[in-house]
Amino acid sequence: MHDEQAGHTPGAALAELRKKLADGLARARLTKTQLATRAGLGRTVVSEALSPSKPVPSAETVAALADVLKLPAGELLELRRTAAEEPDTLPTGGPGRPIGQWDPHALEVHPAGTVQDGTGSPEQQLPGYVPREHDRILADAVRDAAAGRSRMLVLVGSSSTGKTRACWEAVQPLAGQGWRLWHPFDPTRAEAALEDLARVVPWTVVWLNEAQHYLGDPGAGERIAAALHGLLTTSERAPVLVLGTLWPEYATEYTALPTPGGPDPHSRVRELLAGRTVRIPEAFDDRALAEARVKADRGDRLLAGALTRAGKDGRLAQDLAGGPALLERYQTGTPAARALLEAAMDARRLGVGLHLPQAFLTDAAADYLHDTDWNQLTDDWAEKAYAELAEHVHGKHAPLSRITPRPQRRPPGPSLDGAPSPRPTGPVFRLADYLEQHGRTTRRPLCPPASFWHAAHTYLTHPDDLNNLADAADSRYRLQWAHHLRHRAADCGSPDALFYLAVLRERAGDREGAETLYRQAADHGSTGALDSLAVLRERAGDREGAETLARQAADHGSTGALDSVAVLRELTGDREGAETLARQAAADGDPGVLYNLAVLRDVAGDRKGAETLYRQVTDTGDPDALAHLAALREKVGGREGAETFYRQVTDGGAPEALYRLAMLREVVGDREGAETLYRQVTDGGAPEALYRLAVLRDVVGDREGAETHYRQAADQGSTRALYRLAEMREEAGDREGAEALARQAAADGYFDALAHLAEMREEAGDREGAETLYRQAADHGVGRGPLEKPAKTIPIRRWPNGLDPDGTPTPPWQ
Repeated sequence: MHDEQAGHTPGAALAELRKKLADGLARARLTKTQLATRAGLGRTVVSEALSPSKPVPSAETVAALADVLKLPAGELLELRRTAAEEPDTLPTGGPGRPIGQWDPHALEVHPAGTVQDGTGSPEQQLPGYVPREHDRILADAVRDAAAGRSRMLVLVGSSSTGKTRACWEAVQPLAGQGWRLWHPFDPTRAEAALEDLARVVPWTVVWLNEAQHYLGDPGAGERIAAALHGLLTTSERAPVLVLGTLWPEYATEYTALPTPGGPDPHSRVRELLAGRTVRIPEAFDDRALAEARVKADRGDRLLAGALTRAGKDGRLAQDLAGGPALLERYQTGTPAARALLEAAMDARRLGVGLHLPQAFLTDAAADYLHDTDWNQLTDDWAEKAYAELAEHVHGKHAPLSRITPRPQRRPPGPSLDGAPSPRPTGPVFRLADYLEQHGRTTRRPLCPPASFWHAAHTYLTHPDDLNNLADAADSRYRLQWAHHLRHRAADCGSPDALFYLAVLRERAGDREGAETLYRQAADHGSTGALDSLAVLRERAGDREGAETLARQAADHGSTGALDSVAVLRELTGDREGAETLARQAAADGDPGVLYNLAVLRDVAGDRKGAETLYRQVTDTGDPDALAHLAALREKVGGREGAETFYRQVTDGGAPEALYRLAMLREVVGDREGAETLYRQVTDGGAPEALYRLAVLRDVVGDREGAETHYRQAADQGSTRALYRLAEMREEAGDREGAEALARQAAADGYFDALAHLAEMREEAGDREGAETLYRQAADHGVGRGPLEKPAKTIPIRRWPNGLDPDGTPTPPWQ
């Protein structure tokens, strides 16, 4: 990558670099100010890059200027390297290894077939590659990275649509330039990413295949997003290329704007993904199919076979990965094999990890079988069923594959994240991705049978698996199983389960017992427990102990304790102490604590104090603070006094800032102003803004206009809009249409939709219909969090002891 610039001393190389930049500037007929604007750099940065008396410019600056001036970036970067007297080799010591040393299958590229190698052993094979539109976007990102600018792209598409293969093909040009590739994997994806992102060196591809395992991790996802943001925006660490893949349902979840007054669990992930996702089509278009046929005619037997089987619908990538054949094997399998697959599907969709113990699956399968099939099982039924599911389709994937988990290799000594997770004993299996996604869709309305919960309690040992299943049981009103799974998770060291039990103790008034459990949770890596301990210490008057714990939590990536303690001090009159803690949180990358103090002062009538804090937060680019600052100015001096800040929001055009500003206009009663801003946001296709537009039309009685906007919002993925359409159908007497829409909303993730509809039926006197819908809502998971009260639409008095797995009310239990 770094060929020596013959005859160049550092000084001569710097002079030559600046001469080429100056010549390019003259040819482009731009001023330095215009060049700075187009390159996205400060004028001072550009001026210093061209000045003979200033230091060597950064690689990022040189790459940006080369791009605008249409100069050869590689040549200029080489001159810059010589001028800076940087070593003639790429950085070493960071995670990963050279791209050329990777096997694509080790990076989870689906094989499409096998051939015999020279020793007669089967060797996995890939078909010829057919570029599509998303490959052009990927290639642009790779070129930018090669030129010295850090980039990130996440490909979004269903299972087996070619996402990972596209990423692999895209990085091949970087292999010849000496780039390395790092796939965070061991001991878990999230742990590996958190531990080593700070060690990533320039000229590294960070490989985040199935990025939900990183960005969606409940304990680490937001911290990983923040670390990636720092990696991408720190010029000294450039260039790096971050590539990831996501299923659409995860991308929708992570990028959704928060509802007014609702939680915002993925704020940093949403910020990171903004402008960095690319959708992958389900099928090849006509041009891609034509190119595939050319390759097939030239001897690519894998493409030829896929065209024969799937050429009509264009779903070649799925066929090559074995998707349709896997689905057929599931649908036509023996009852025992289907039972094992359905148990595996339910385990994955409810939060069990990739590696499923055989003992668990075998025991769980029992109640998935009909009585007739159960009675016909032979003693070796399990052995035969696993053998059936181990057979590959088209020589590619098996429906259920036995795997060997990688050993956990961690340095000796204590870990900040608690003890290593226990490894399952006995054989473990992995469900094929295609069948996993199929199960997430088709089995969403179903609650697993009793054998599933019993097997989980008996055989699973990973604390996260057990706690996730406790959450799933809780949200489905299977309260007895939730209780037992939660306690088993706590016994296995789950920080979340210990935290849950600590909160229950605190709510019951047992502060001493709560503090003991919070400390156990903190010892196992729960930053939330540190937050709670800090609040307990603050309320007990131990301010020093509270600050120590809050800082400890912040060191582990959570500023929640600083926020809570700062708010408590603000409310007790210690404004100086509150601001000190809030600034500590801001220095740690979380300006939200300052924002919360600003809101408190705003509500208390201290507009000057609120404005001072809002201004500090706006410097970080927070859309909420800028919108609130505009609203505050309007309170003081009317709309004219706020106009400057409104223009900053609207001229910036950031959808989230416009959306927050529109919500504020709505709150103060300016429906016309709110509607104008919501329309600006909807130009970018934001479903929540379309939903709010519909609500505004609904409020003023414009049912036709409201329904139009609700439908538009629903088409773009708003499940709340879908449910409101169901309500409108119910109000119009179309019960069948209402139920169909409510079911669709529930299937898309708005679990309360069926319960809301049940409430309407109950109020109308249809108790039997209401009970049926309530049960179906519970089976979906009504969205009840583990520490929340049950949804208001399903009163706890309906089933005071919960439900059994088969849906019947549970008898009283201790």
